[in-house]
Amino acid sequence: MKHSKRYRALKEKVDTSRVYSLAEAVKLVKENAGARFDETVEVAVKLGIDPKKQDQMVAGTVSLPHGTGKQVRVLAFVKGDKVDEAQAAGADYVGLEDLVEKISSGWTDFDVAVATPDTMAIVGRLGKILGPKGLMPSPKTQTVTFDIGAAVRALKAGRISYRSDKTGNVHAPVGKISFAEEKLIENIRAFMGELIRNKPASAKGQFIRKLVLSSTMGVGVRMDPKEFID
Repeated sequence: MKHSKRYRALKEKVDTSRVYSLAEAVKLVKENAGARFDETVEVAVKLGIDPKKQDQMVAGTVSLPHGTGKQVRVLAFVKGDKVDEAQAAGADYVGLEDLVEKISSGWTDFDVAVATPDTMAIVGRLGKILGPKGLMPSPKTQTVTFDIGAAVRALKAGRISYRSDKTGNVHAPVGKISFAEEKLIENIRAFMGELIRNKPASAKGQFIRKLVLSSTMGVGVRMDPKEFID
């Protein structure tokens, strides 16, 4: 893959042989962002797990103290009186059979889906579509619940879900380039603290193997995992 002249120039500012502190990494990522839009800042974590083992899958949620800076489009699979509850909480798309049909036709123009437990027999048909995209509601990520109003409000306020992929990596948005350094640091600490608390009991050895911070169009900066381990 051929990188642009701008990307190569940015890469020269980052010492790839170094592992930076959290504060240094945040400063570097902010300094190196030069896109004409407010880039998303993302953490990528290589975990010491066996992704082939179901009991070592890592998934959960965390409320970032300063949110993600993004308008989150929430879809709610609900029926009965839960329709009004989801709408009142601010869900962008509300329904059940109509939404299942729309998604079955290829539409996935939303960021997160929530569902009440009594809809999952129907929503389960979408597993092959929503699963690979990380959009399938799950009790593990607190997106299957009868308290649908609270779930929608939390997601709108900056609660994010995370899940390890088939290579044992976790990716999570932790804010925007426009955020002050202190806010990004606090968001990253909140995410990493929750991720570490969620280490599977069966995972042995070093849990956080590699940690990289980057922005949408920027260069990845390696961080020291030890900074997040008590």
